[in-house]
Amino acid sequence: MLQRLIVIVIASIFFSSSLTLAQSQKPKPPDKFPPNPLEFTTPDPLLPRSPKDKKPLSPEEQQNLEPALDELNQEAAAKLQAGDQVGAFEIWNRELRLRRFLGSLAEVQALSRVGAIAWNRNERQEVIYISQRLQAIQKQTQQQKKSSEIDLELWRSLGQAYQNLRSPKPAVEAYNQVLLAVRQQKDTAALVETLKTIGELHLSWFDYRQAAPIYEELLSLDTSQGESANEVTYLQKLAEIYEQTEQHQQSLNVLNKLAEIYTNENNLIKIPELKLAIASDYESLGKTDPNLLLEAFKNYQEAYTTAWQLQEYVRAGEALQKLIALYRSQGQIDEALEASQILIDTQTQAANFYTVMQAYDQIGQLYLERKEYPQALTAFQKGLELAQQLKHQEAYFTEQIKKLPKANL
Repeated sequence: MLQRLIVIVIASIFFSSSLTLAQSQKPKPPDKFPPNPLEFTTPDPLLPRSPKDKKPLSPEEQQNLEPALDELNQEAAAKLQAGDQVGAFEIWNRELRLRRFLGSLAEVQALSRVGAIAWNRNERQEVIYISQRLQAIQKQTQQQKKSSEIDLELWRSLGQAYQNLRSPKPAVEAYNQVLLAVRQQKDTAALVETLKTIGELHLSWFDYRQAAPIYEELLSLDTSQGESANEVTYLQKLAEIYEQTEQHQQSLNVLNKLAEIYTNENNLIKIPELKLAIASDYESLGKTDPNLLLEAFKNYQEAYTTAWQLQEYVRAGEALQKLIALYRSQGQIDEALEASQILIDTQTQAANFYTVMQAYDQIGQLYLERKEYPQALTAFQKGLELAQQLKHQEAYFTEQIKKLPKANL
């Protein structure tokens, strides 16, 4: 009993001392995020006064400071060229700290320049520093615009700076400020250029939903001016956007307009690809409205016919393959077989023997569906002959032949 009591007392003392030790040895707080060197306020010999003095420099003082900062930029570039990347960005950070004394525009333009270099050199920390400073300037500019006219050049420079840092969202925010101003000024040329920039930004980051209304407005502006100089470009952009967002009806409207333009210009080389896209949209819409499948058939056939006339045999083959798949999905086996034979003739002429081999396989499968085994055997044998020549899928065709019921051959 006494021995048991001693064990309990010792255990209590041990756990009590362990708890005291744990409390006395509190974990050290993690290191703080490195301070942004662009916010340092240490005195600099190039400044006529302390950086903490917020009083703006006089025009004469700014004029004296600017060439000195240009020299810092050249010095940093030389260090980078020599392989001293750390030293180069230390000098650039000093330059950027001092550029703010030349005004927001000069500072943003310098941040944009150095930001592009930082991104290209994979200087992630520097990119963060510059982003933070740009955000501070943007916030300050937004507060100032309430009481004064918007500084278009500054907002454009902010947008470009964010682009250089691959930051699409704040870049679009900046360009939206420009957009607001040029709309108020009724400056159509500036409006178009700004919309183009925003549209390209959205597309570069695959933000198709946001890009759609931008290019719709650009198309509307272009056609309303009567010249339609960029109509085809905007229609092509919208075709891509609607395809990616699966807006089939809007896609059809755009594609049909493009087909009309190309036909009027006798630019027939573009027609097969367009007809394929139009047929695909009708096929998608036909899932809910089967009547539209007739338009899908029609446009696949037109894609094939035009491609054949232009001797675009690969494109003609693509149209036939789409047509065959659609026939099969609708249970139209005779039509699928007929189109498959045309596909063989087309691709043989184009010396595209791999597609011919696939067509024989397709014909074999179609005959299997109808339990017409001798015809299926013939198709698979022809496919095997080509497979042996191409040294590809020989085992597959051999297996297809073996699986055929012998009693029916």
